[in-house]
Amino acid sequence: MTQIEKVLYTGKTHTTGGRDGFARSDDAQLDVKLSPPGTSKPGTNPEQLFAAGWSACFIGAMGLAAAKRKLRLPEGTAVDAEVDLGMTGDAYFLQARLNISLPGLEVELARALVEEAHQNCPYSKATRGNINVELKLI
Repeated sequence: MTQIEKVLYTGKTHTTGGRDGFARSDDAQLDVKLSPPGTSKPGTNPEQLFAAGWSACFIGAMGLAAAKRKLRLPEGTAVDAEVDLGMTGDAYFLQARLNISLPGLEVELARALVEEAHQNCPYSKATRGNINVELKLI
């Protein structure tokens, strides 16, 4: 396991009630009602929060990969993240798909940015070898 040498930021939240509760960050920038996935109850769920965090981080990692090539990501760059909560036997698991749009970029360049981002994005590193992940250029 890699040890962090220098902490750049620590996200802090306080959550009560689990999937039927509330989560709030220490700086109050995040303040959300939580609800179980697939219900009509108001609120978001951990899978949606994970998908949002991962997709934002992944775009940042693609931006760094582009900057190394002295490029900028195209207008309209987007990642549609899908995080599945499922079961195998009586155990819960996650799997994910990142559908990546890099409009106007040559396919080979877009693939190179996606692959480099997937190697460097902290969310991708955290999930590598732990869950099934599919990357798709759309």
